[in-house]
Amino acid sequence: MSYTIVTGAAGFIGSCMVKKLNDNDISNIVVVDDFSNPVKNRNLEDKAFAAKVHRDDFFTWMEEHARETECIYHLGARTDTTEFNREIFDKLNLNYTKNVWRLCSRSGIPLIYASSAATYGAGEYGYTDRHDIVERLKPLNPYGESKNEFDKWMLAQSETPPFWAGMKFFNVYGPNEYHKGRMASVILHSFKQISETGKVRLFRSHKPEYQDGMQLRDFIFVKDVVDILFRMMQKKPEPGLYNLGTGHARAFLHLTRAVFSAMNKPENIEFIDTPLDIRDKYQYFTEACMDKLLKNLGPELKFHSLEEGVTDYVQQYLMKGGYY
Repeated sequence: MSYTIVTGAAGFIGSCMVKKLNDNDISNIVVVDDFSNPVKNRNLEDKAFAAKVHRDDFFTWMEEHARETECIYHLGARTDTTEFNREIFDKLNLNYTKNVWRLCSRSGIPLIYASSAATYGAGEYGYTDRHDIVERLKPLNPYGESKNEFDKWMLAQSETPPFWAGMKFFNVYGPNEYHKGRMASVILHSFKQISETGKVRLFRSHKPEYQDGMQLRDFIFVKDVVDILFRMMQKKPEPGLYNLGTGHARAFLHLTRAVFSAMNKPENIEFIDTPLDIRDKYQYFTEACMDKLLKNLGPELKFHSLEEGVTDYVQQYLMKGGYY
């Protein structure tokens, strides 16, 4: 038996990856996480996998099973952009991922790992996934720094896995994020606010060049994300860092209107000041340059539009309290 490993498997993108593998008749999956959050663990209900391994025991488990491992999707990370304890990020993001890289390099295991668009900071160098700008990037928070520090370290390594790809996720949204609290997507927060109060509160713009609600993000539906991760591992194109967004920035105002529409509710939006603790680190624009991914996976790749993705998420999952 050969195993497919998914770290962060009880989390948002990780659990959707397990579902994607199941949908492609792959069930010999080893799910890796800390499994301490019962709300998060519900993401794995009704999914088929072969073994469950605590993240602290993973490297010991791999000592016996490396030869049976077909590939690793390393999606586990601390993703809280409001956490400022660098030691947590050093342990769970930077050093843990270094150990995964070394393991894959030593054992000849293909690896896809989660980088982040948070590495781009305020976008001084654009949003292109060229390797030559990685050293110069200035992330706005310790989470983004931990992701960029690994990318920098990784690019300096002479020993690599037989195939590897670091995926720079942009603003991913979709089912299985109930456990994320403040870090959940604006869609989930909007749905809750509309359900409870009939209105949505959005951050006011604190830059004159942006109208309220017109802060722009590259929003990508999680089903598109896991589809591309699966394709990457199947095709194994040129190793490298790859942006994973849609290539089309949309405004929070557009997103919120799509939630009202999906719920069949009248629009009611008010604006509030961006909290001071994140105001100076708040991104007003992100948009993935997708040239490299499209060149390597094929220009025929199709993404859900924001309206299509939001409607699917709201009507098929949030309104039903369901999971993907």
